[in-house]
Amino acid sequence: MTRTWLLLAGCSALGIGLPGPASAQPADYYAGKTLRVIVGLEAGGTVDTFARTFSTYLRRHIPGSPTIIVQNMPGAGGKTATNHVFERAAPDGLTILYGPWDPLAQALGDQGLRARYEKFEFLGGTGDIRVVYARRDAVPGGIKTPADIVKADNVALGALNNTDISGLLPHLALNVLGVRHRVVVGYRGGNDVFLALQRGEVQVHSTSITTFRGRNAAFVKSGDGVGIAYLVPVDAGGRHETSKFIAEMPAFPDLYKQVRGAMPSGAMWNALNWLTNQTGELTFVGLAPPATDAAAVGILRKAYAAAAADPDFIKESTKRYGLPYSYIGVERGRGVFQSLAGVQPDVLKTLRGAIGKK
Repeated sequence: MTRTWLLLAGCSALGIGLPGPASAQPADYYAGKTLRVIVGLEAGGTVDTFARTFSTYLRRHIPGSPTIIVQNMPGAGGKTATNHVFERAAPDGLTILYGPWDPLAQALGDQGLRARYEKFEFLGGTGDIRVVYARRDAVPGGIKTPADIVKADNVALGALNNTDISGLLPHLALNVLGVRHRVVVGYRGGNDVFLALQRGEVQVHSTSITTFRGRNAAFVKSGDGVGIAYLVPVDAGGRHETSKFIAEMPAFPDLYKQVRGAMPSGAMWNALNWLTNQTGELTFVGLAPPATDAAAVGILRKAYAAAAADPDFIKESTKRYGLPYSYIGVERGRGVFQSLAGVQPDVLKTLRGAIGKK
């Protein structure tokens, strides 16, 4: 959590790893060209905002200063854009994908996801701290402290689809807490869910801590919204690290211990903790189509690393959200993708049951 969150916001292009042998590519390859960043969610949400913010800094560090265009391609919780870049985008370094990835869809063999993450050219990644938040009136008499969420009964949780992490993580968390709820799917992005929450159509959702403090700030300040808990990975010994940057809500294991008197355990908790470990470290990814020109990939990775470390970017991010963003380099990102093959069968069984998939 002391990482420098490079926002790979949409322009997510670069990793820190060094490119391998590259085809001949002039240093000014991007001069006069346009780099298109595909975002698989609607405009105005967390990912889209990141993409548009980070593109300014990314452009500074790409030789030739290309024009950068962020193109929204919402659909199927991001799968439409992921499949498009995987199957149809030219491997010329002029089109990249940025946004959340869906480890569960690949692990479960979801037929809606035809792409394979390990076959993309990994450009860089961003970690995130996910928070579960709710309407204060989700329980009778109002939520006065986060622990009051256990008084809720049959609340509606908004989600893009059944494997979307912004819906699945709070779904699992509420299951672990024993809170009866229902999942409402079909929204086009986090901003769409947030609007539904403001209207009272749903009562619970999750987002990043930066969005909670940014887009959601007025909603929380008005008293209509409240943070419930932030998710942290817990190691095999039951240890977890709390964030020094977050004081407005407890870490989920601490909340659970407060209301249930012990650390969480059981199959549902194991599934939640696995998914938190997968997506907490690597929440958003920047990817180029398979077999993209190696030299172009190298240019993008180098520029992304430089943009992530740009003092102006770090200063702006910290000032706006109260904490820095975390950057995930190429080798670590590839390692997370490869680790999908090692998920335990009982975890997958629990997750299948949680999303109603046979």
